[in-house]
Amino acid sequence: MEAPTPRRPFALAALVALRPKQWTKNLLLFAALIFSSHFTSGADVARAGVGFLAFCLLSSTGYVYNDLRDVDGDRKHPKKRLRPLAAGEVSPRAASGIMFIATACALVLAWSLGWAFTCVALAYFATTLSYSLYFKHHVILDVMMLAACYIWRAAAGAVAIDVRISPWLLVCTAFGALFLGFNKRRGEILLLEGKHGGTRKSLAHYSPTMLSEFQAITTSGTIISYALYTVLGSPSPWLVLTLPYVLYAVFRYIYLIDQRGEGAAPDETFLRDRPILITSGLFVLTALVVMLVAPAPPSR
Repeated sequence: MEAPTPRRPFALAALVALRPKQWTKNLLLFAALIFSSHFTSGADVARAGVGFLAFCLLSSTGYVYNDLRDVDGDRKHPKKRLRPLAAGEVSPRAASGIMFIATACALVLAWSLGWAFTCVALAYFATTLSYSLYFKHHVILDVMMLAACYIWRAAAGAVAIDVRISPWLLVCTAFGALFLGFNKRRGEILLLEGKHGGTRKSLAHYSPTMLSEFQAITTSGTIISYALYTVLGSPSPWLVLTLPYVLYAVFRYIYLIDQRGEGAAPDETFLRDRPILITSGLFVLTALVVMLVAPAPPSR
């Protein structure tokens, strides 16, 4: 018989319910700051930081709302049953209060960056809610809506510092998000060891064979779109030096899913895999050095 999991203090459980590990996804807001060379401006770094915090709070609201809706199903999942709501550490009423406070703070921060950023933030928030309410139960559309959330993050980073939104950034983001999304579904299937559906209705409509095909398509799209960006769309052709890091990270992630059974939680995989962490650090460092010697593109 499995030993009961010790209950966490409410403050810690509330923080865990916000899923701070998944805030790493919002680091995408800094992409425009780096690739526009605006990271040398203290004011723009501060604005990007405020935007990052606003999106962290908005995304956390979506996570709590999603857990609130799926609390019964999460209790049947081998890992999700440990989430604060599923474990009974945070009550539905307390979860509602957490969502209200997080949303209010996020909107105040978003408004401080202007109406344009607020509109993008609201579009992102609407996308996350529509995912939780409807799209998460529909095969293929579930992953596409998650990819849309990444696109809003990338766009928000550009709007926050008032630079032109590069279509290349959006294309690379879209393919990269689809790559992560379909591989996440594959990781979930491996985790559940063939139990069709699990706690996610759409999972019953996926198969390892189909997801392998989606993986091949999105892997190619991710690598080719980024390669074309470095050659044709970037401010400096020397950004091609970052391509080997992207290649290794993509291949390493596929290896972790196929050989180690990971990938069901991409945020946890990235945070605990040392080779990917080192590769990510080298990617950022190389991009910063390249952009320091490249001319900054003009603002709008």
